[in-house]
Amino acid sequence: MIGPSKDFESIKKLDENGVEYWEARELVPVLGYARWQRFEEVINKAKQACVNSRQFPQDHFTDIGKMTTIGHGIARRLVDYKLDRYACYLIAQNGDPSKAEIAMAQTYFAIQTRRQEISEDLSSMEKRIQRRAEVTDKNKILFSTARLAGVSHFGLFNDAGYKGLYGMPISEIEKKKNVPKGELLDHAGSEELGANLFRITQTEAKLRRENIKGDLDSRRTHFDVAKKVRQTMKELGSDMPENLKPEVNIKKLKKQVKMIGKAKR
Repeated sequence: MIGPSKDFESIKKLDENGVEYWEARELVPVLGYARWQRFEEVINKAKQACVNSRQFPQDHFTDIGKMTTIGHGIARRLVDYKLDRYACYLIAQNGDPSKAEIAMAQTYFAIQTRRQEISEDLSSMEKRIQRRAEVTDKNKILFSTARLAGVSHFGLFNDAGYKGLYGMPISEIEKKKNVPKGELLDHAGSEELGANLFRITQTEAKLRRENIKGDLDSRRTHFDVAKKVRQTMKELGSDMPENLKPEVNIKKLKKQVKMIGKAKR
């Protein structure tokens, strides 16, 4: 990294939460401006652009002005701003296009903003993959506990949980969501997976805690727990799980994550 891009990196700071930011006055010479007054005009345009994008300027342009002493001991407030990446991007977009430094800044912050978007997308994907794996692991524990409880008809036991949570058997859920047989949870998003994870862990705990035995009682327990999870979702104003849209198959998602990971290197 050379030229202005190196300068942007050298003056970048991290706050207490590890979030990067730049101070406006340090950007003045890097962006090719000689006077603060001219640069402040660009900042004001950038703030307006932020408003036009239906965002709050104060979320991106933080006032960090401080008092300073000038001649004869006179104190005066020195205006300055703590700028996040988006604020810097808007400043670059509203700067003097004839300046080579502004052109470089537009490219730099556009690339950095896109990298952040990719990173956030990747984080969301990885969260879903992790939750799907957790559902698989907890389901194994549930079925092991159910076996010890004397469950022999696992298809009926499993379906009882789906009926309680979704209000219909799994065959109807798959048909409604238009997903292949046996792939419901592979197409479930994080919210839907979370609901199923709660259903699974709470059913397993209740079977074990109350020493429930037999096919019918275990099946009824699974249905009742799942129905309470459904009721909780309803009370919270959440979409019912059968109405949550299916997402890309988890196997394809894993491949996408690998490809994005390689592209980031």
